Amino acid sequence: MTISRIYFNPSGRLLLFLLTVILGVISLFTLTMAQTLVFWITATASALLGAIIVPILREIKASQIIQEDGPQSHLKKAGTPTMGGVFFIPPALLIGVIAGGFTPTVIAVALVILAYAFIGWLDDWQILRKKTNLGLTPSQKLLLQTSFAILFCLWLFLFPPRDNITTISLPFNIVLPLNFLFWFLAVFVIVAESNATNLTDGVDGLAGGTCAIAFLGLGIIIGKDYPDLLALCLAVSGGCLGFLVHNRHRANVFMGDTGSLALGAGLAAVGILTGQLWSLFVISLLFFIESLSVIAQVTYYKATKGPDGKGKRLLKMAPLHHHLELSGWTETQIVGLFYMVNTLLILVSIPH
Repeated sequence: MTISRIYFNPSGRLLLFLLTVILGVISLFTLTMAQTLVFWITATASALLGAIIVPILREIKASQIIQEDGPQSHLKKAGTPTMGGVFFIPPALLIGVIAGGFTPTVIAVALVILAYAFIGWLDDWQILRKKTNLGLTPSQKLLLQTSFAILFCLWLFLFPPRDNITTISLPFNIVLPLNFLFWFLAVFVIVAESNATNLTDGVDGLAGGTCAIAFLGLGIIIGKDYPDLLALCLAVSGGCLGFLVHNRHRANVFMGDTGSLALGAGLAAVGILTGQLWSLFVISLLFFIESLSVIAQVTYYKATKGPDGKGKRLLKMAPLHHHLELSGWTETQIVGLFYMVNTLLILVSIPH
């Protein structure tokens, strides 16, 4: 009996219901009614807007190009519309900025999310235009990501929203005064986090659900000191939940880089601005593991490369969720596991 037969195999609809209940219960016990309203309004707006935009994306043939070297089960997803980020990122930012009171900090983070959504849109558009799975080159994407990260850090340097912004607080009262090195770390975190969520976007409902959980958790952690950013986090979390109405297994639309790059950059920007890099790391642990699995796979392949130019693979396929797929897990089992783990991560991160 394989592992995939042992575990409960939920449907995409059931996973969406359970996620909605989990987010609702956590919100009920940690937030005010007015704050949770931001979450539910955005979730509803995103779901309704998706009902309008998804058919349009299908009509203009904005279809996902499936990699032939990926899991063979994904080939049947060819033709599914992509660029779903265009219908849940804008309403989330609009509602989040309004609910956040148009403060400089909430506008700055919203602009970071919008900037990375633009990078993702460029990448998605190039893929659709060329009808291949090659959009922006890695160097082009990295240059744009780094440039926007530097601009955000420049704003933080000129208009620091808090004292000792270059000091990082760790568990057990450990404090690291990084001074100038902080800015290199900040740029790295933004770029790395955006790419990590991008790598996680490979199974129906995976990136959308885990980011909904992550944004809710991070928002609750920073909410006492930054109610404006809490509003934005709740709006983005709600936007992700509304997106899942159309992205749950089997997906009618994919978020594309338009959504995945923006979500990671937003998480990083909030964590950096509020001095919650450690909480960000814990909440984003799954994204980190996904990235680490790709790095380990590439490194091991190169290290074991023989005279024939071929190396050995550490995993059946990277990122980790593809390895689990090829090991017999269904998509919904993987998504359910990731939801459960990410929920536990935010629960241990939220102050009690």
